[in-house]
Amino acid sequence: MSEQGLKGGRLAGIVKTHEAEVLASWIREQTAVKGRRGASLNESEIRAQCEAFLRAFRESLGGATSTDVEASEWRAVRGMLDELSRSRAAQGFSPSETAFFVMSLKRPIFESLRRSLAGDAQAMADTTWEATDLVDRMALYTTEVFQKTRDEIIARQQEEMLELSTPVVTLWKGILALPMIGTLDSARTQTMMENLLQMILDTGSSIAIIDITGVPTVDTLTAQHLLKTVTAARLMGAECILSGIRPQIAQTIVHLGLDLGGMITKASLADAFAVALERTGRTIVRVRPGPGRESTATGMGMDPSA
Repeated sequence: MSEQGLKGGRLAGIVKTHEAEVLASWIREQTAVKGRRGASLNESEIRAQCEAFLRAFRESLGGATSTDVEASEWRAVRGMLDELSRSRAAQGFSPSETAFFVMSLKRPIFESLRRSLAGDAQAMADTTWEATDLVDRMALYTTEVFQKTRDEIIARQQEEMLELSTPVVTLWKGILALPMIGTLDSARTQTMMENLLQMILDTGSSIAIIDITGVPTVDTLTAQHLLKTVTAARLMGAECILSGIRPQIAQTIVHLGLDLGGMITKASLADAFAVALERTGRTIVRVRPGPGRESTATGMGMDPSA
């Protein structure tokens, strides 16, 4: 009876008359299962949420003409369900645990209906159906909002992980390094490219070392992603050096016949850094060890800002 009117406001009147009993029973339903999960709410929080929601529910029910919770008269209820679903999603509750907040309202309402309509079977059946339909719709709405919130949280976390997994660091003035770990995909490549190009612009660097030591495999798609990044960097006036070429990756590149576009490749980040220093007119020299230091100490006889 989703689009039919609530029959004579009977349900609203019963909820209003038995509000105190419904609230007490509903709180008991909530607190009885709070120990099922680690992120459970304390009793005072549950009571505050139940009181606020039941008040909004009673007021909306009094002016409602249908059980369609998307209707304007249910705006206050939807607002509370939005807030509750989002907060519980952020706290780590599951969808079923969040929906239980609404579903557990059924028993208290049914108990009130039984006491009020015990002598009228037809009224009992009609009003019970109204209550069932309404609570189920609110629970579905809660689940939808919860899932949407969780999707937003996951998407935000993925974006943050992409940022963390594609750091661009300055090794020396004019020399950047982009150490990569894990498998490359289109989304990650786009983030990597944006970060690298922005750093090239901000620092005026002329060389960027892309280190793939932490990339498990290189296939045609991975090579294409790398070439796109290298091409974009060249358009910004920076030369790219690819480091971390292990024997297995070298064999794969040869086997696949991949063309890295004349890019300089090195086995290690240290080797790539040495080439970068040479191309920027710098060199690594051994310095005389200071007092109390081992004779094998080495250093760079230059200022990194020079």
